Amino acid sequence: MGTTAVRIKDIAAKANVSVGTVDRVLHNRGRVSEPVRQRVLRMMQELAYEPNLLARTLGTNSTHRVAVLQPDHTLDPYWQAPWEGIEQAARELKPYGVSLTFYPYDLNQVGSFVEQAEQATLSRPDGILVAPLFYQESLAFFARWQQQSIPYVLFNTYIEEASPLSYVGQDSYQSGFLAGKLVQFGQPPAGTFLIAHIAEDIANSLHITQKEKGFRDYFAHLALNPLPAGRPETAYRISSLELPHPADPAFARRLNGLLDEEGTQLRGIFVSTSKAYEIAPYLQAYQRDDVRLVGYDLLAQNMHFLREGVIHFLINQNPKQQGYRGVFTLADQLIFKKPVSPLYYLPLDIITQENLQYYLDK
Repeated sequence: MGTTAVRIKDIAAKANVSVGTVDRVLHNRGRVSEPVRQRVLRMMQELAYEPNLLARTLGTNSTHRVAVLQPDHTLDPYWQAPWEGIEQAARELKPYGVSLTFYPYDLNQVGSFVEQAEQATLSRPDGILVAPLFYQESLAFFARWQQQSIPYVLFNTYIEEASPLSYVGQDSYQSGFLAGKLVQFGQPPAGTFLIAHIAEDIANSLHITQKEKGFRDYFAHLALNPLPAGRPETAYRISSLELPHPADPAFARRLNGLLDEEGTQLRGIFVSTSKAYEIAPYLQAYQRDDVRLVGYDLLAQNMHFLREGVIHFLINQNPKQQGYRGVFTLADQLIFKKPVSPLYYLPLDIITQENLQYYLDK
């Protein structure tokens, strides 16, 4: 048997006041004495009254314009998932008057980000959702948005100096630390581990530098902690490998040369982005199934090499959920007037051959 929705008139009768008084308390307008206000609030709580947010929003006939700044999903497959999450949130929030405008930028062109961020700013939106991949350029826009009282939510990349409404995404440092553990666990006590950055502007990409810091700190932590009796001392070498775009002939030359030079000393490679699939064919060609390859995200190419056993672990960054939750965080502030957490960390999911299918089913 279904429950009957509590109406304003039910609260009024229970509190022995007029419907108009309840309405004034509910919308915090007009003059109501404090004892009466407390009585009404108490009756609302007792009756478990839940205001009809949709009806209230439709009644105000208001719209909430949200600007979305993220890399163009047609240029990089990773960004398809957050775009889908944002689109889903937009559909669900449309009845509440939410209108989204996309400002896609080329993640390889800082000028593209600046141009699109400028257009988004000039549109004077009610809120902004942004993946701030270009650190220095983002800071200038954060200052402008704060000055204009435009709330903004960061996703994918957390920038400590910013003052956003919230950040939605993973803890990049911890994901790098986890990658260090995954790439090293069960390995011989000596050898080389590489942090591979593919076509990244490292100096201007805070999320990448945080991942590398976490990765290096895992090995520093390993070296500082006393080992159990009988366990050999570890002698690991950690190196960064900055690679050009895979279409550049230098990409193949660097990888082939590295695999020739390192030989059996190479124990593992951590790819700091979703492009582990670009390195996997080289390990396969050299038949280096002893080199542990760890990367990010459930892209089709990554999943292929995970099933083949060339990629050993993928850390799922939940990109679709980042986009979806980012939009709803702005809605919580703009529409539903809910308190918003300054940090909304998503879990660090470790994907293997054995559990991949469950994530795809989900």
